[in-house]
Amino acid sequence: MRPVHVSLAVLVAAVWGVNFVVIELGLGHFPPLLFSALRFLVAALPAVFFVGRPKVAWKWVIGVGLALGVAKFGLLFIGMDRGMPAGLSSLVLQIQAVFTAVFAAVLLRERPGRVRIAGMTVALAGIALAAVDEGTSGPVLAFVLVIAAAACWGVSNVLTRKASPPDALNFMIWVSVVPVLPLLGLSLVFEGPDADLAALRALDWSGVGALVYVAWGATVFGFGAWGFLLRRYPASAVAPFSLLVPVFGMSSAALLLDESVSPLRWGAAVLLVGGVALTSLAKARSAPPASAPSLRAAPVAEPPAVERSQV
Repeated sequence: MRPVHVSLAVLVAAVWGVNFVVIELGLGHFPPLLFSALRFLVAALPAVFFVGRPKVAWKWVIGVGLALGVAKFGLLFIGMDRGMPAGLSSLVLQIQAVFTAVFAAVLLRERPGRVRIAGMTVALAGIALAAVDEGTSGPVLAFVLVIAAAACWGVSNVLTRKASPPDALNFMIWVSVVPVLPLLGLSLVFEGPDADLAALRALDWSGVGALVYVAWGATVFGFGAWGFLLRRYPASAVAPFSLLVPVFGMSSAALLLDESVSPLRWGAAVLLVGGVALTSLAKARSAPPASAPSLRAAPVAEPPAVERSQV
């Protein structure tokens, strides 16, 4: 990769890592479901009027929008609102690579191979260590919610894999349209119209800044730049930069939010990032076509790098 493109990849990873800190700050202004709904609304408008029609079938846009936008981000924002630290969230979410590999094995008949299985085992050991650390110092329910968010991310990865969108930015903007109304409806039911109206009435520049960052910075810029890199270079060259996301996430949370990083959490980070690296970058083997079900494996063996990093 050219040095300027290496710098761009590192910048995207930094934007996505710091995004967890911004989410934490934004949750001080909005209820979590409302914040997630507004994030996708701002990401979709007005961009949706300039990117053209979706370049994949609507079923994939809707499926990914529900799995990624409603389920994954809804659970993540609720988990962080319930006390899951920003830095730890950026780390734990990377277990989605393991969920993606498992779901791909079941639904796409991709046999993971020994290296990928070893990576999944190491990553799960990292999650177990992080769970022990969080169980002694933080709310376990919030930790479980972020794990559930990672599982939903794995589902959306498999759906995106089947969709194979030729334009990642176009796809992400249309996907951003889908969660807005469901999340607003859930917010009205579970958070209440009074809480939502109070948050909107009290909106200030810091709240607007957090909303713009997560929508335009992490979503529009992040996906646009990542898609640009994937169009110029193989996924195997771009994907490793996604492993910098929890590095930036944990370090920025420590610097900006004064989050402490215990020795157990550092150990979990080493195991999880190493395991995710093996899981993500090792090639899976597709099952023979004759034995594949109607949902068959796509020709490319690696999970798409673009979904593995967006936050």
